[in-house]
Amino acid sequence: MDFTLHTTFPDELETEWNLLLDRTVTHVPFLRHEYLRAWWQTRGGGEWPQASLALVTARQEGRLVGIAPLFHVPDYKGRPALLLLGSIEISDYLDLIAQKEDMPAFLSELLPFLVSAPLPPWQVLDLYNFLDSSPTLEMLETAAQAVGWRFSREQLQHSPYIPLPGNWESYLASIGSKQRHEIRRKTRRLEGSELPTRWYLVTEGDQLEKEIEAFMGLMSQDPNKAHFLTPAMREHMHLAVHCAFDRGCLNLAFLEIAGHKAAGYLSFDYLHRMWVYNSGIDMNFVQYSPGWVLLGYLLRWANENHIYEFDFMRGDEKYKYRFGAIDRFVIRVVLEK
Repeated sequence: MDFTLHTTFPDELETEWNLLLDRTVTHVPFLRHEYLRAWWQTRGGGEWPQASLALVTARQEGRLVGIAPLFHVPDYKGRPALLLLGSIEISDYLDLIAQKEDMPAFLSELLPFLVSAPLPPWQVLDLYNFLDSSPTLEMLETAAQAVGWRFSREQLQHSPYIPLPGNWESYLASIGSKQRHEIRRKTRRLEGSELPTRWYLVTEGDQLEKEIEAFMGLMSQDPNKAHFLTPAMREHMHLAVHCAFDRGCLNLAFLEIAGHKAAGYLSFDYLHRMWVYNSGIDMNFVQYSPGWVLLGYLLRWANENHIYEFDFMRGDEKYKYRFGAIDRFVIRVVLEK
């Protein structure tokens, strides 16, 4: 394989990159070229201000066969490290990019290349947010053993998801009578009130900026999320939402009560899966359980619109399991020379 080190983001690779991603071992929206370009523009919403790009591509007979989207930075222990673009806080699932049949050869040549490449000194490959089902994990361990590197693996957050049957009543039947009753009771309570209500998906581009700001306003009512929404993070959110809208995979939903936005969900509708990215609630309407009601509407919409998986992504909040979520995990891998 012919390897190239990129120290500026390779805008010209967008088409090739995304075509390769279509065939790769882990196809997730956080690995798309345009998403990682936006992530790099803000250095992860300000998470890594000292980062320098160390992105590696591999070709065979001119064909792009592998991408290691890496950057160089002092890690949280102060060690010079190589991390995956997207790490750590705001990109739920990451991986290296290659077809399954090409990944072993790609990794076996990538590791020696990273030693010889003109990079700043580094000590570890610190790779976050692999899905526990990724075949890259075992292949990385094999490649590390072949060059005598230490390999360690750590289970990080829960990442629950709901397999959807494609039918609302079948879904409700799958979650048990108590939760089914709660969904119906809370929905009827709101719909039976005298307050006008509606829920909708954002579809108009000329309203997008206004809707993004409204969504972040809902997020900000949670003190932890308000702290999270620094100026750099707000910039990243704008870029990521516009990126999803432009590619036709944005699912930004609001529930309005009496003309006011009471709840919002930001998700990606991608590959017949719903990737639930963040949410916000107006605490003035908390007595109507607007988050639960809107989530119920979204699950019904997803069942009726050919979504086969509703992915809550990272976090083990109890409500996810009450709606029928099944556990899986994201994994961190560390390779030390």
